[in-house]
Amino acid sequence: MSGLNQEDEKILQPKIASREVTTHILKAFGLHMSKKLGQNFLIDAGVVRGIVEAADVQPGDRVLEIGPGIGTLTQGLAEAGAEVHAVELDKKLPAVLKETLAAYDNVTIVPGDILKVDIPEIMGPRPFKVAANLPYYITTPILMALLERHLPITVMVTMVQKEVAERMIAEPGSKTYGALSVAVQYYTEPEIVLNVPPRSFIPAPEVDSVVIACHVRQTPAVQVIDEKMFFRVVKAAFGQRRKTLSNALRGGGFPKEQVRDAMEKAGIDLLRRGETLSLEEFGRLADAFSTL
Repeated sequence: MSGLNQEDEKILQPKIASREVTTHILKAFGLHMSKKLGQNFLIDAGVVRGIVEAADVQPGDRVLEIGPGIGTLTQGLAEAGAEVHAVELDKKLPAVLKETLAAYDNVTIVPGDILKVDIPEIMGPRPFKVAANLPYYITTPILMALLERHLPITVMVTMVQKEVAERMIAEPGSKTYGALSVAVQYYTEPEIVLNVPPRSFIPAPEVDSVVIACHVRQTPAVQVIDEKMFFRVVKAAFGQRRKTLSNALRGGGFPKEQVRDAMEKAGIDLLRRGETLSLEEFGRLADAFSTL
């Protein structure tokens, strides 16, 4: 690893989020994009600004960044005055970040896997925000892991594949409405805030991307007796989309008589399909199962 000399650091001063500076950093450190880790480096300063604005980052805000890469978004968050804790999986990058972000004393780099690190230990008990340019192959597991743990997150602003974002905001009855839609909307109020073309990255991905802001609800969208039962019902309902809800639930392990009784108790027609149910109806159905 050759690192950066004084001339390199002068080049870094403007913005990492540009093709020239990113290419320079990759060359200086002998870095190659990892397909295995789904790496695409953001080179659009406007997108960085859009993420920072969507998260409404103010001086002193505490931000958990997932996958800082070479520090592109991290720099934008730091310049907005945030206290940034950036978790990076690629073992080569913490040493790079130490140099690319040397000018910022409000950034802490945490080597590790976001699905394994102790987030409460890193962030403490106070509310914080999440910002991320996530590898697309692991977007959903990361988002759901954060939400299911009921961490004191106020907003999550993430770069995701456009198709995934459309599923996250989908309405009941639409082709894209599914278990992800219900889960995200149960915990948050999601909103697509920015379209991001492939040319905003190197290498350019083969899919369109968007920035989505998920404002975490203080209490879930529906109050249920048993959250595990709620998600068990949702998972079963979408497990076999072509079947009626009653058949899908039976396929998901619920006994036939229990399905009939719960659906009648919840006031849901036995011929309905899972993708037509609202969050409120899923809540009623889950509560019906819980009280049988």
